[in-house]
Amino acid sequence: MPDDIHFYEPSKGHNLPHDPFNAIVGPRPIGWISSQDAQGQLNLAPYSFFNAFNYIPPIIGFCSVGRKDSLNNIEQTGEFVWNLATRPLAEPMNQSCAAVGPEVDEFALAGLTTVASRVVSVPRVAETPVSFECKVTQIIQLQRADKALVPSWLILGEVVAVHIAKHLLKDGIYDTAAAQPILRGGGPADYFQLGPEALFKMHRPT
Repeated sequence: MPDDIHFYEPSKGHNLPHDPFNAIVGPRPIGWISSQDAQGQLNLAPYSFFNAFNYIPPIIGFCSVGRKDSLNNIEQTGEFVWNLATRPLAEPMNQSCAAVGPEVDEFALAGLTTVASRVVSVPRVAETPVSFECKVTQIIQLQRADKALVPSWLILGEVVAVHIAKHLLKDGIYDTAAAQPILRGGGPADYFQLGPEALFKMHRPT
């Protein structure tokens, strides 16, 4: 093994001050998920294991590491909303990840406003410029290579309605950088902001 390569097997530990896995697979989009239980109790929480997985129909997913309120709520209702986390909303987003009981409304805790969705019953974050209303397609408990179950659940949802602030549509094309999305990095507190300086274009081979 070359001296300039740090090698480790995750099951045996990484021997570093902080697990590098999250920093290597990053920066990652944030799954800022609003949900509610069968009685209408609201929840809002950010998830750093989040992404899009399909075009038609559009399907997004996030992973609940441990059984969290979002998972419990979505199991009850089959619905959730993804809200875009932006640089102006970074602090409220961070406030919404506080470890509080299921009776606490994180919208109120973070000083955010609810706005009714059009297709699902779960409200959206009024302050965000982009939201996806979703209906659950699958909830999958993860497992190891040896098939032993892991206490983490992948929640997949079909996007059934999309809300986009019109100022982000330039000649009908969504301007990713103009929305100022924030992305999760590694370490206990690392985030990245996406701006136009990060853009480069590369067309697929014909």
